[in-house]
Amino acid sequence: MLRAVLCAVFLFGALPSLARESRGHVSVVLLGATGDLAKKYLWQGLFQLYLEQVSSGHSFTFHGAALTAHEPGQRQMFEVLKKLACPSDVSPDRCAVVKDQFLKLSRYYQLKTAENYTALNREIETLLQQEGLEEAGRIFYFSVPPFAYAEIARHINSSCRPRPGAWLRVVLEKPFGHDHKSAQQLAIELRTFFREEEMYRVDHYLGKQAVAHILPFRDQNRRFLDPIWNRHHVERVEIVLKETLDAKGRTSFYEQYGVLRDVLQNHLTEALLYLAMELPANVSSAEEILRHKLQTFKSLQGLESTSAVLGQYQAYASQVREELQKPQDYVTMTPTFAGVLIQLDSLRWEGVPFILTSGKALDERVGYVRVLFKNRAYCTQRESWREAGRSQCGTKQIVFYIGHGELNSPAVLVSRNLFKPVMPEGSWKEVADHPQLHLFGHPLSDYYVYSPVQEREAYSVLISSIFHGRKDSFITTENLLASWEFWTPLLESVTQRAPRLYPGGLENQHLLDFEMTGRELSFLLEEPVELLHAKTQAPSDYKTIQAKFRQSPLVSAWPEELIVRLASSGEFHLALSGGSSPIVLFQRLAMHHYGFPWRHTHLWLVDERCVPLTDTESNFRSLHDHLLRHVQVPYLHIHPMPVHLNRRLCVEEDRGPELYAKEIAALVSNASLDFVLLGLGSDGHTASLFPRSASGLAGAQMVVLTESPNKPHQRMSLSLPLLNKARQVAVLVMGKGKHEIATQISRVGQEPGKWPISGVMPSSGQLVWYMDYDALFG
Repeated sequence: MLRAVLCAVFLFGALPSLARESRGHVSVVLLGATGDLAKKYLWQGLFQLYLEQVSSGHSFTFHGAALTAHEPGQRQMFEVLKKLACPSDVSPDRCAVVKDQFLKLSRYYQLKTAENYTALNREIETLLQQEGLEEAGRIFYFSVPPFAYAEIARHINSSCRPRPGAWLRVVLEKPFGHDHKSAQQLAIELRTFFREEEMYRVDHYLGKQAVAHILPFRDQNRRFLDPIWNRHHVERVEIVLKETLDAKGRTSFYEQYGVLRDVLQNHLTEALLYLAMELPANVSSAEEILRHKLQTFKSLQGLESTSAVLGQYQAYASQVREELQKPQDYVTMTPTFAGVLIQLDSLRWEGVPFILTSGKALDERVGYVRVLFKNRAYCTQRESWREAGRSQCGTKQIVFYIGHGELNSPAVLVSRNLFKPVMPEGSWKEVADHPQLHLFGHPLSDYYVYSPVQEREAYSVLISSIFHGRKDSFITTENLLASWEFWTPLLESVTQRAPRLYPGGLENQHLLDFEMTGRELSFLLEEPVELLHAKTQAPSDYKTIQAKFRQSPLVSAWPEELIVRLASSGEFHLALSGGSSPIVLFQRLAMHHYGFPWRHTHLWLVDERCVPLTDTESNFRSLHDHLLRHVQVPYLHIHPMPVHLNRRLCVEEDRGPELYAKEIAALVSNASLDFVLLGLGSDGHTASLFPRSASGLAGAQMVVLTESPNKPHQRMSLSLPLLNKARQVAVLVMGKGKHEIATQISRVGQEPGKWPISGVMPSSGQLVWYMDYDALFG
């Protein structure tokens, strides 16, 4: 049959005479041949490969495979094959013949058992023998979920390897793991069956023409870029992929991966590496590119939770509940939008922000990589008289436009006031006719604009590279593990962080706009607030709850928003508690409240453990590490509790409580602190006032020594009467571990002997409860 096909193509003129002698046979096995990816891209890519190589002297057979039984699987596969199309430069007659031959060379197989793989191998071997063909190699394309990789790899290794002397190329689709540990485990499993040079991990963005041209562009324009491709000239780099579609129909996948794993860890990171890596002497060498990429990974500064802003479109939670059959109170923290700030420890890029952004249900579908240059010029001539597009005062930028958006096609754009780039004439053409479009606030006429001579789909580009054995556009094991090692700490740090909710599409307006402050990102606008009745409504998908708790105002939100709102309160004489919850508040105060009147603020402690102030158990030590070292508070305005006197800890004869009370009386008018921050213990204690405390719950003493049921047992604390003289008291309650006590406290009266927190009732001030959703709803 194969000879008949080749003869038919040759007689029609598709094969020149130089291709009559075979250069070897290639068997292509597409696993998952009836899946969505195969239908949309892979079969078309394989047909494009055949169309290009039919005259090369290689012979081909295409084996579609899936778990579906033979008859329905074959029917589904050939429905896809009949819709294959040729590029516009191929004549209809030639297209019809080549397509007909492609269909005749394609067969469907059910690959489910070891016997199925053995039978496939036997059929390939029989074909080679009957046709008298030498085997060039085999391509196995894994368009299947990663959990199936190991079993399929085992079958291929044991039953379907080609003859000695022929090559094997195994193509793997993402996701390649869920984090560093799982990626490492998957890599170990695959290494059991395949050599590194046999594996081709696909990131289809590396096949996008604009992305694929980043390194060649840098190489061909070295003389222009060498002086300016550095921190002295680059203001920032933006790598963006926006989508208008949501995750409906894909929530099962999205709940496992989210936008960080789905887009940023792979597509956008690879684009960053192409921009930031030191340019190899030979940009055609896959080995040199890999080495330079790995060096760049080592220079990336570690990510922290504050390096990212996260969002989730409003309808996502209900889609998850519907598609995954979750209960109505199910809450998902999966981000569908992310902005991440990455910086490098390198002489070239130190201090330059690389901003990676992606999301679903946004205002437009577009992808681009934008390098924005600093502008130190001052132009005396007024703007209307300057030469358009060439003034040195205009914006200077280079844009690798991936597609969609205003241009709706791949492009490379360079500001005319920067330089006229060198572009390969055979593959890129200058666009002379500029439509009335604007990009990044400038008309297209302000740019040198280049588009591909022929647009090619990313998978067609990559499948061609696989056939030719070019590995520079694929992810090696080292590259993969380096990427996961970089991203995993951030992924772990935001697991329980609630993303900002956004309505989706044009309604987002400025809700997802964010800004850089040092190494941190934060949203520009506060999340909208809606008044709800806490007893009758569950958390809104989109709003912050404000209501009443124990007849006092309640502010409840996800932890991040809660801390932002609490940090915007309070000034002058502040009394801060210890424990783990306030640490996040301290950090927020330190990094975001530069307008806070620190120079006029006195800082007091609500309570202290009887340990040296340098001890890691000390509340003052925590306050120092997370706040005081970052803000400028006058030394004489810091008031640690005197628990360590005369080389002793909390001895009554040293009169530590009396000394602290006198200090408060001397500095604080009427001993009324302006703002007191308290916490809530799981037993109902607050400050270091515990149930059935012998002192501090009543009486005239302002500061007392108490006993804690937990080590260290001895404590010093402000008394309940002093706390109730404060002008404003905030109680911060966070975490599921506090839900039970919060529920209990909401139902009791004023019984400080049993629940000390219930005795907090400022006589002339205001009490506000700040409670996150975990504590409020469990």
